[in-house]
Amino acid sequence: MQLGVIGLGRMGQIVVERTVAAGHEVVAFDLDAEAVATAADAGATPAESLPDLLSQLPEEKRLWLMVPSGDAVDATVDELDDHLDADDVVVDGGNSHFEASRRRASRIEAAYLDCGTSGGPAGADLGFSLMVGGPEWAYAELESVFDAVATGPDGHARMGPSGAGHYVKMVHNGVEYALMQTYGEGFELLAEGRYDLDLEAVARTWNNGAVIRSWLLELCEEAFREEGTDLGDVDDHVAGGSTGTWTVQEALEREVPVPLIYQALAERFGSRSGDRGRFARRLANRLRYGFGRHEVARRDE
Repeated sequence: MQLGVIGLGRMGQIVVERTVAAGHEVVAFDLDAEAVATAADAGATPAESLPDLLSQLPEEKRLWLMVPSGDAVDATVDELDDHLDADDVVVDGGNSHFEASRRRASRIEAAYLDCGTSGGPAGADLGFSLMVGGPEWAYAELESVFDAVATGPDGHARMGPSGAGHYVKMVHNGVEYALMQTYGEGFELLAEGRYDLDLEAVARTWNNGAVIRSWLLELCEEAFREEGTDLGDVDDHVAGGSTGTWTVQEALEREVPVPLIYQALAERFGSRSGDRGRFARRLANRLRYGFGRHEVARRDE
């Protein structure tokens, strides 16, 4: 298959690398010429502009967007729309709100697949988890690419009609918030508790056979190994929050109680309001680096 990839940040580069490695042809474009050069080094054909990218693809075009959610997606879709028809497929692999994805799907002539993407930079080696919404035929058309970008055939699925993929990813992120908060509170109690504990050893032991083992717990172990049991100068300012906010808003509209997810979101907001000092928040801050390579806020000593 020939695939056009638009947006070559960390995640977009992984889409390029894994798709090329699986034997597909990729044409790549980004506003950053250095990012395009990096994709070319990975085996993609570089494009100087969106029209140039489109000109290098076959008549039935398959496009994967990895641009920031919001206005950037709308601007890209608007520019593409005049050049696409009903036989073309556009994948939005960013963190768009599901309602925005439904709106885009209804106004673009091409088939629109909203693709919730989880796995962070580790996806370069392991592959992503892909949650896809949109027409069945379009999902089937891209299935070989999804196999390449995901962890394999079990790492992706069509969740339902337009919006369903980003809806499932939204709730995934709410669950992620609650899990991070839970691990943070447990390790905070251990750090402030009765014994002088090596928290890296605790995390490593829990990760080998315990009921609560997980990748997030592996990242806790990594955090304690690299920062120390006291987490060194890691601050308790926890960034992010948009997808968690969307999750709580949807829960309110659907009258579904999500107290753990709400409290985890409230803890993030609290970390920015002067209510400071929580070990649990400091661990959450460091975990965001672990799975997404987000910048670690640090305290001034």
